[in-house]
Amino acid sequence: MQKIEAIIKPFKIDDVKEALHAIGVQGMTATEVKGFGRQKGHTEVYRGAEYVVDFLPKVKLEIVVTNDKVEEAISAITTAADTGKIGDGKIFITALADVVRIRTGERGEEAI
Repeated sequence: MQKIEAIIKPFKIDDVKEALHAIGVQGMTATEVKGFGRQKGHTEVYRGAEYVVDFLPKVKLEIVVTNDKVEEAISAITTAADTGKIGDGKIFITALADVVRIRTGERGEEAI
């Protein structure tokens, strides 16, 4: 089992959700986050005053998949979240030792 964490632009969440649903991913967790990478924020003007926005709004998705679905899930996320512009995001993949479903006590892939 692998945990996929994807940081994407907020307006792409529905596209990514649909792409993952299409390949059989049943669940995910989404969190609104703020951050910056190479773009290091941007400058905005409000009522004539210029100010720097360091942390940009993003969405962090957390998805747990079986080992055989990892590459398919990564492909679905990258295709759906890509705008071709800087700040599209990152994907992090981590191996999971175990998963437990609280309600039933199921463990491992049965708990996904």
